[in-house]
Amino acid sequence: MSNAPAEEKPTEDIDLAPANHVIDKYLTLPGNLMPVLQGIQEEYGYVPRPTIDLVAERLNVYPSQIYGVLTFYAQFHLKPRGRFIIRVCVGTACHVQGAPRIVETFFDKLGIGHAETTPDLRFTFEKVACLGACGMAPLAMVNDSTYGSMTVQKVGEIIADYNQRPMKK
Repeated sequence: MSNAPAEEKPTEDIDLAPANHVIDKYLTLPGNLMPVLQGIQEEYGYVPRPTIDLVAERLNVYPSQIYGVLTFYAQFHLKPRGRFIIRVCVGTACHVQGAPRIVETFFDKLGIGHAETTPDLRFTFEKVACLGACGMAPLAMVNDSTYGSMTVQKVGEIIADYNQRPMKK
């Protein structure tokens, strides 16, 4: 065994004022952990590590309890995500209508794979089991916009469109 000190992971340097504001909003609410975490994610786009420590201290809960919640619910993200979340359905109806080609084209054009984010934080790509619109197969969504009857050609058009859009909401 080495006596060398353990390497510390670098912590993110972020402004905690928005997180403190969210915590203040829900501080006296019973069962406040979920709305606090949802509010923090809404502010930052994900739940940064320093906010977990802050929430633990301010709500008097263990960080491990917070991680338990964050890793149990799929709605929470521990890494920064893109401004534009692209989801492509890979369910049965979409699969038989060509979803694998659509997915591969997005991968090629964006240079990322499933559950990855572009370095500029513009796009995050996700394959999903179903988007609930089988009659429009194959189907893609970008944030809340739906694109049905997807083709390989439409992939390029969609990316070009969203590359022209501002990064801020």
